[in-house]
Amino acid sequence: MSHEPSTSTALEQARRSFEAADSGDYDWMISFYGPDSTFDMAPWGLGTYQGLVAIKAFFKDWIGAFDEFEMKVEELVDLSNGVVFAVARQSASSTGANPLHLRHAAVSVWEDGVAVLVRNYPDIEEARAIAIELAESRG
Repeated sequence: MSHEPSTSTALEQARRSFEAADSGDYDWMISFYGPDSTFDMAPWGLGTYQGLVAIKAFFKDWIGAFDEFEMKVEELVDLSNGVVFAVARQSASSTGANPLHLRHAAVSVWEDGVAVLVRNYPDIEEARAIAIELAESRG
């Protein structure tokens, strides 16, 4: 699969990052991050991952734990100043285990085509309020 260079808007880059997560292609997934990027799962109690190696390892641990994994975006909004708010659904399954279905929000900050921060939240409305405030504070 060919992947286009990161020359698009924050919204388009965010959309592509969700497509990458759905693809299972870890190199494509990590291509949206820089060496100092942060992927934050702390609101879920799953830690914070700094840098390409740590972020890729988290993706492999999370997605790789399942036989089947799907990520679909329900909502994607450019809030300006490089801040994008998203709501997505994850569905995953493994042989002999109950399927997993998660609906979550992601707040991402983009600079020069790179996700410098992605923070994931279980509470969608809390995340929406945080994203709006973050976009306004970066203005």
